[in-house]
Amino acid sequence: MSSSELSTKHILGIKYLTKEDINLIFETADNFKEVINRPIKKVPSLRDVTVANLFFENSTRTRISFELAEKRLSADVVNFSASSSSVKKGETLLDTVNNILSMKVDMVVMRHPAPGAHAFLARHIDANIINAGDGTHEHPTQALLDAFSIREQLGDLSGKKIAIFGDILHSRVAMSNIFCLQKLGAKVRVCGPPTLIPKHIPQLGVEVSYDVKDTLEWCDVANILRIQLERQDIKYIPTLREYSKYYGIDKKLLDSLDSEVIIMHPGPINRGVEISSDVADSKQSIILQQVENGVAVRMAVLFLLAAKRST
Repeated sequence: MSSSELSTKHILGIKYLTKEDINLIFETADNFKEVINRPIKKVPSLRDVTVANLFFENSTRTRISFELAEKRLSADVVNFSASSSSVKKGETLLDTVNNILSMKVDMVVMRHPAPGAHAFLARHIDANIINAGDGTHEHPTQALLDAFSIREQLGDLSGKKIAIFGDILHSRVAMSNIFCLQKLGAKVRVCGPPTLIPKHIPQLGVEVSYDVKDTLEWCDVANILRIQLERQDIKYIPTLREYSKYYGIDKKLLDSLDSEVIIMHPGPINRGVEISSDVADSKQSIILQQVENGVAVRMAVLFLLAAKRST
């Protein structure tokens, strides 16, 4: 296998990628970032490839980012929303996908509420599978675009200190970020209320803190996650107002630090809860760069998986 080829035919999770895979995706994304900043933003790389976007959970940013990446690469795109589909009528995941594959689809980008749904599909169908989020398990392309965005700001991630703030317990972004950052040699710390930090997290080699200011003083980059109320079956925090008071990050707090921290957020942002507007919109924030980089990174993933099909 050459270093210009991924070691896997699917993107099921960061834990299945090697460091070489991640660096190859980044190098390819560098090239595509240059493409999407041209006057003509389209290349014919996936002209003969059909991609199905299957979203069994609501998504706006990830779905649009993938769709834009696919169209920039000239792929044929089929969009499928489970909320208005046969899934509501009791059709199984495998039935749904087999019906779509009978339409000769080459790749499936899927978001599904069940952890492991993508691995199940990969065992049963021939198409390349890209995980666009499975339950609270993984969201690999978000972690790739986050790490790519940090690399753009700081260069090599080895030895850099990255803090992830907020609802770690319910976040697939946090898990994928931890795996990705560690593979690239970064130090990772999580910070949030004790009720929102999984008990097993120190076993992953991650530091745990409940002190926001101390963690901001420690880190080079702060990746701030939202409170995922839709995934919480019980009350993990008394109120959003109380969360904001003790764990929210505002400009006054940032200005009190000894050094300037890079601010990230995977979105959607709950302004005034985990992050204030003046932080989200500050010069330290690279939130909009994350969105732009998401298209380039997803183009890279699609392109490299398509190359695996032809080998």
